[in-house]
Formats: sequence, structure tokens, C-alpha cells
Amino acid sequence: MKVVDFIKQRREEFSRHSFDLKELLSPSLREHWLDFVTKTNKSKIVQLAGSHATASNDDAVVQTSETTSHLAAINKEKQVNTAEIQNTPVQTPAAVAAMKPEAEVLYQELTDTLGQIIHTGDWLLVDQGRINQFADVTEDHQWIHTDPNRAAEESPFKTTVAHGFLTLSLLSVLTDSVDPSKQKFPTAKMTVNMGFNKIRFPYPVKSGNRIRATTSILAVTPVKRGLEIVQELRVEIEGVRRPGCVAESVIQLHF
Repeated sequence: MKVVDFIKQRREEFSRHSFDLKELLSPSLREHWLDFVTKTNKSKIVQLAGSHATASNDDAVVQTSETTSHLAAINKEKQVNTAEIQNTPVQTPAAVAAMKPEAEVLYQELTDTLGQIIHTGDWLLVDQGRINQFADVTEDHQWIHTDPNRAAEESPFKTTVAHGFLTLSLLSVLTDSVDPSKQKFPTAKMTVNMGFNKIRFPYPVKSGNRIRATTSILAVTPVKRGLEIVQELRVEIEGVRRPGCVAESVIQLHF
């Protein structure tokens, strides 16, 4: 009997019972049947794998296309932004703020003197009385400032020395900023102290020393109401090579 006829004969029985077909086959036919099933399954697996790979490749192509389009859009936007930046005019400090005529004249004058000393003050005596008064105001009565006898014995300077902050506080008078008849910037209506960028006390001012200050301009910038000036204030000690104070001061001149 042929295999095909045998299968047809058993078809109805297969539909009534759920047992496996291979249990009904003879050993020789069973081997052929298993070989047939194995080859069929392999063929289906290969087809499914090929379909999946094709679908994955299609998705990858779509994603790559979308990514390329997205990158192209970003590059185009960057090119537009770069062009806008390149076409934007660079504003000079003078264009940032509309200066009044007095401010503009002073701006040009100070710009021409950057790094140069524009003012040298008068000598001022720093005696023990002034040091003691500052100690009373600030409540800083350290013996190195207020006890001449102990300072003569124990201090390496053999005398009392002024507080560093006393030297700093004298900058207003040393730069003639408090004398209306000696104003460095007479065309300005008001001078505003904005503070200091840095302060150093290279050498102590001893009791009885005379000091004076020099002013040099480091930077000038137009601002809303006038000019902002960065200046170096250097306190000289008479007869001493090293300065008593070097400060980088920031002020604003309003016009």
C-alpha cells in the first residue's frame, strides 16, 4: 500500500482521535515522515526569518531616512543662526549707552590716558593720635597699633603701625575726592563708590609716616547714567620703596 493511500484511509480516524500520526506508522515510514516534517519546518522557519529581516531592513531604512532628514533640518537651522550672528553688528562700548556730551568728552580723555598716572595727592601725616582715633571707632585696639612701648620691644617694626583699613579709609582724602576745589572729574554731577576688585597691603604704614596716593585709570566703560571707571590707587610711603596699599577701585560718574 502506498503512503498516500494509507494516509487517506486513516483520515477519519485522525479526526476522531488526537493521537500522533507517527504512532500509526511502521518504523520505516516513520523515519520518512519525520524527515519530511523536519524539512518542512526548516523551510517555514527560513521564510519567516527572511520576512522578518526584510521588515527590519525596511524599518532601518525608514529610521535612517528620518534621522538624515532630522539632521539636515538641524544643520539648516544652525546655518541660519550662524548667518544671523554674522550679520548682527558688533556694538562698541560707546554704542551701548547714549552718552551726554560731557560724558563723551571725558570718556575720550580717560581712554587716551589708560595706564598713566592722572593724579598724585598731597602728603598726609599718619601719627599715633590718628591711629588711636581709628582704633576707638572700629574697636580694634590691638597692641601693635595702640601700645608704642610694647611695640618698641616686641614688634619687628619697633613701633606701632596703622591699621590696614585706616590706610584704606584715607583713600578719599588722599585722592582729593572730598575736596570740591580739587575734583578729578569736575564735569560729573555725582561720583558713586561701587567698591573694590582687589586690595593689598604690601608694607605697613608706621606711626609718624607720611603717605600719599597716585591714581591711574585701568578701564572706562559707558553705562546707563554715565561712565564706570576702574582705577588703581597706590599709597606711597615717604622714604619707603614698597607701597602701603594697592587697591583696584570701581566708581561710577553720573552726568
